[in-house]
Amino acid sequence: MGGYWVYYCINGSDKIVGVKMNSTELKNQLIEHEGLRLKPYKCTAGKLTIGCGRNIEDVGISYEEAMYMLQNDVNICINDLCGIFPAFGSYPENIQRVLTDMRFQLGSKGFRGFRMMIRAVKNQDWPDMIRQMKDSAWYGQTPNRANNLIRMVKAVA
Repeated sequence: MGGYWVYYCINGSDKIVGVKMNSTELKNQLIEHEGLRLKPYKCTAGKLTIGCGRNIEDVGISYEEAMYMLQNDVNICINDLCGIFPAFGSYPENIQRVLTDMRFQLGSKGFRGFRMMIRAVKNQDWPDMIRQMKDSAWYGQTPNRANNLIRMVKAVA
C-alpha cells in the first residue's frame, strides 16, 4: 500500500482542482512502462534521457534538482575525503573546501593521483600543499580555478 498524494492543477476552465492518486502505484506503473536507467541513454525518439523517461535534452532539470544532485555529489566527495584524511573534520574550513573542490573536479581516482599533496595535507603542511598543487598538470589545465584554490590555502598557511 503506497501513499496518496494530492496533485493540484488548473483545469480547462482555469479552476484549481485536486487530483488524489496513489503516488507509489503511479511511480511503479511509470517505471514498468518507461524503465529506470541511472545513466543517460537515447530513448526511442532519439532524445537524451535519464531516470524514468526524463527527456533532459528538451526538458532539462530544475534548479532544485540540480542543487539536490550537487549536494549528493558533495556528500560523496566529503565521505571519500574523510577516508583519505582521518583528520579532515579538524582542518581549517578553507582547506576542507579546497580539498572538496579538487575532489569534485578530479574524481576519486584523479584526486588520489596527488600523492605528494595528500602527504602534505596529512602533515598539515600548507605551504607544501601549495607547491604540490602548482607542480601538476591540473594547475596548467585549470589555472583560474587552481589559483583561486591556492589563494584559499594561502589564507591559512
